[in-house]
Amino acid sequence: MKLIELIKPLLFAKVTGNAEVEVTGIHNDGRVVEEGFMFVCTKGASMDGHDYIPQAIERGAKVIVVEREVEAVAGITYVHVPSTTRAASVMVDRFYNSPTSKLKLIGVTGTNGKTTTTNLIEHLLTYHQHATGVIGTIEIRYPGFQEEAKLTTPLCYDLQHYFYDMVEAGVEYGVMEVSSHALHLGRVHGCQFKTAVFTNLTQDHLDYHETMDAYAQAKSLLFAQLGNTYEQPKYAVLNVDDPWSEAYAHVTSAQLITYGLSDQALVRATNINITAAGTSFTLETPIGSTTIQTSLIGKFNVYNMLAAISTVLPEGMTLAQVKEAIEGVKGVAGRFEAVQQGQPFAVVVDYAHTPDSLENVLTTARQLEPRKLLCVVGCGGDRDRTKRPIMADIAMNLADQVYFTSDNPRTEDPAAILKDMTGHLTAEHYSTIEDRKEAIERAIAEASEGDIIVIAGKGHENYQIIGTEKTHFDDKEVACDKLAELGFSLNA
Repeated sequence: MKLIELIKPLLFAKVTGNAEVEVTGIHNDGRVVEEGFMFVCTKGASMDGHDYIPQAIERGAKVIVVEREVEAVAGITYVHVPSTTRAASVMVDRFYNSPTSKLKLIGVTGTNGKTTTTNLIEHLLTYHQHATGVIGTIEIRYPGFQEEAKLTTPLCYDLQHYFYDMVEAGVEYGVMEVSSHALHLGRVHGCQFKTAVFTNLTQDHLDYHETMDAYAQAKSLLFAQLGNTYEQPKYAVLNVDDPWSEAYAHVTSAQLITYGLSDQALVRATNINITAAGTSFTLETPIGSTTIQTSLIGKFNVYNMLAAISTVLPEGMTLAQVKEAIEGVKGVAGRFEAVQQGQPFAVVVDYAHTPDSLENVLTTARQLEPRKLLCVVGCGGDRDRTKRPIMADIAMNLADQVYFTSDNPRTEDPAAILKDMTGHLTAEHYSTIEDRKEAIERAIAEASEGDIIVIAGKGHENYQIIGTEKTHFDDKEVACDKLAELGFSLNA
């Protein structure tokens, strides 16, 4: 697309050079710039794109978008704008021909449950014969494409490219996790959402947002950005049992669909029964009721199912279709995922890395009435320190034995993180083991028949970040290897 066409919607854009130059791609990462690209100089927490202009030009950039004056290079066109980040959202959307206007886009936000909920929505829509794409914490996938995710919500340059490819692949529905960081930083500017879904809001990311009010306000942007007209149907799906839902209902003009366990919910679950084999409940909706029997375990998963069901009801699914589809779900990687190799005790891997999610997972495990409940848990480095003692208290209150260990320590001292978690503890049913592999192996070695081990914090992640180095590490693999060492194997 010619530069003159890309900048046409921008209110203030000063071009120095050839406005007719052809742009072959747009990005703010000089490492992915190719011949004919537009390089957008954005400022981050530790880096400023303006400092990388020479590298971008060397890789073939023909257009540089800047916020401040820079030294001109012959043959290069410069676009000066008040905000490169905001200008980029407009131009990227235009470059890819506004792909989300051609998709039915569903955004899921909240502290916990986003991944499971998006996967459930995808499963329900696919069951109903709708071509669906997913962008989330684990991966990006749509017909003919699958890729491991680097961010929960990608930058606009990659995000709009994925949406463009989805449209080209014949996708009808796009389902994506929308993080508070992405909302606050404007990564989803230009995305035309049909439905916004709220799971819950509990403490997390306060290293970034600083206060719960600021964190909640960032989440509210998804609902405010649904728009203010009724030409096309828009829906806000809200967890009525979470107090923040009331605020989100006020900021949106969209039609409301509430879900939960309370009588106020339009879509609700009653008669809940949780066992080691799964969960059953009565699903009550404005279009009727039915019974659900699923292999997903726990009350938190009931909420995830209700959120997904509430999202697809306006899309024409019958309760019979919902029932059959939900009952066919096998689970999501790293979300209360069982590791079973014939051992006489249960091993569960879960992504729980917030106080609320850890409490949910351990409460669910406790409801299964184990002989003893063992928990392996840590906290990430360079992240919210205030939640560390809270996480430790939850583990100590709900588990019979706790193995405090490293998560992704990043540039922090693992021993200092463990001290933050355990420095205040007076009870003695815990161990501190810096090496995560050793902690998992110790828990498995010490388990007995009828016990449940919950390995919390990393879930689907197959890496560990120590310092600035990212190395392969998979909780499930470590557990399987230790079980095999002890003589437990499905192939034995």
